[in-house]
Amino acid sequence: MELGLTSFAETHTDPATGDAMSHGERLRNVVEEIVKAEEVGLDVYGLGEHHRIDMAASAPAITLAAAAARTERIRLSSAVIVLSSADPVRTFQDFATLDLISNGRAELMAGRGSFIESFPLFGYSLGDYDDLFTEKLELLLAIRDSERVTWQGRFRAPLQDQPVYPRPQQDPLPIWIAVGGTPASVVRAGRLGLHLALAIIGGDPARFRVFSDLYRRSLVEAGHDPAQFPVAVHGLGYVADNTEEAIETVYPSFAAMMTKIGRERGWGPLTRDQYDWMAGPDGSLVVGDPVTVAAKIDRWRELLGIERFMLHNAGSIKHENSLRSIELLGKEVRPLLGR
Repeated sequence: MELGLTSFAETHTDPATGDAMSHGERLRNVVEEIVKAEEVGLDVYGLGEHHRIDMAASAPAITLAAAAARTERIRLSSAVIVLSSADPVRTFQDFATLDLISNGRAELMAGRGSFIESFPLFGYSLGDYDDLFTEKLELLLAIRDSERVTWQGRFRAPLQDQPVYPRPQQDPLPIWIAVGGTPASVVRAGRLGLHLALAIIGGDPARFRVFSDLYRRSLVEAGHDPAQFPVAVHGLGYVADNTEEAIETVYPSFAAMMTKIGRERGWGPLTRDQYDWMAGPDGSLVVGDPVTVAAKIDRWRELLGIERFMLHNAGSIKHENSLRSIELLGKEVRPLLGR
């Protein structure tokens, strides 16, 4: 089983003072986290695209390229690129370049995005939300599969026998589809023969079993071998030396983050009872000491049949705490899960 991390380069805010770190400091910290992840034997680090003041990663490929220069083995992925508002040509070029710089370690994880800031920023309408993703994924795959591309769509100028360079070292460049809970997206990933990553941010993870089963059926129906397409899960969490420390470290910033996002989306504030359930055995937070975290990941592996787990810091965690969590994940959680 592969084990890794994801991040949106969230900027840590001190709950007592309200002071937030700069975007530059946070991005430098991300590079240090990737270096640490490789040092402790983790397999992959994914960085997600966002266009918010509280998240510094608006250009993941650039930050991942900086990390590529300081690492040799760990795989470097987006998590995710908001493909609906991106240019597929430029996105492919960015990750082909990352693949060349990293000597064949890049992965491109695309999604429709859980935030909407990129749509007005790049001149797109939310009314075209689904159509944009469908069309741009089609073009991205055409570029991946052929050096010269002839293509026409609604939202971009057509291409006529146009070469796209550079070409990546990996052939083909690995492309993942991240899904938060839309069955049609799961079926599309299986039909197209793309890797699937399930983003679990709430509720009982057992409910995602229907998606992993649907994905594997879709692969088979499209003539693909499911053994060649591992399923990944992205889960919010944090590892500390003891479970009480982990739970209490995460709660203030996680509750503040979820309450803030809730105000934007019409949810109520996160209560302590809700948080404690999420951190419990059946909840979606992978928080605790190494034994607790390993047991929860192993439960998800049994429930969903996953071959990759990616831990995402739940809330804004101080850099030194994040590095310790990474160390525990690699040195203590990983041996408990086996290779």
